[in-house]
Amino acid sequence: MPELPEVETTCRGIRPHVEGHELSGLRVRNPRLRLPVPPELAERIVGRTLQGVSRRAKYLLLDFGPGTVIVHLGMSGSLRLVAADEMPGTHDHVDFVFGAQALRLRDPRRFGMVVWQDGAPERHPLLAHLGPEPLGEFFDAAWLFRVTRGLRAPIKHVLMDNRKLVGVGNIYASESLFRARIHPLEPAGTLGLRRCARLVQTVRETLTDAIAAGGSTLRDFVGGDGRPGYFQQQYFVYGRAGEACRQCGGTVLGIVSGQRATYFCPRCQRRR
Repeated sequence: MPELPEVETTCRGIRPHVEGHELSGLRVRNPRLRLPVPPELAERIVGRTLQGVSRRAKYLLLDFGPGTVIVHLGMSGSLRLVAADEMPGTHDHVDFVFGAQALRLRDPRRFGMVVWQDGAPERHPLLAHLGPEPLGEFFDAAWLFRVTRGLRAPIKHVLMDNRKLVGVGNIYASESLFRARIHPLEPAGTLGLRRCARLVQTVRETLTDAIAAGGSTLRDFVGGDGRPGYFQQQYFVYGRAGEACRQCGGTVLGIVSGQRATYFCPRCQRRR
């Protein structure tokens, strides 16, 4: 599933081309996504100027003034800039047309979403209960130390809990914990302030590096310009079970925790 770096890459890629432009048309070829595309959406947004493109967690926010179109890319979707007259493919379900160009939602699994929220987007149920952004000012060592007190859940599970912290999915949680030298199954409540500070730093560094690399290529994910991401070439542990650790030469292990694949180096990430 596209995670925060992939969505941020898309956001940054499309923003300069459509922000401040008037939406001249909306083409919905297949409204049957995870949530149906609202049938009245064209009436709400066609003819309006797109005032801003931003991201909240793994959602893209298209601000049209009176309300916001909230887009989720699903398991393997993409939102790309194409020529408005480019022939659509089988899985190209929605076009936001801006004159001669369009933002095209491609979603092979139809697990994505295009929904509308009147007024402030954070009022939508999808966004209302989300935790802070990992690249925002509220995510610091003191915050992480405070929210993990008394928690017996593995720290990797806590990092991936969107009610506590948004956008740190499986790949980037594994990579951040490796950089911090913290075992993914370490009970979150055992982390002291010093290790919390180290983990906050590595989460920020990992996500920043991934965004700079254009995200990761997951199935057929591509950014807004149609290019794949390349962060997977920098993975220390994710998807590398049985391979040599790039730091110590030991063997990277892969286990299942919380029904998710988890990767770590038992030498570099000793459990306390």
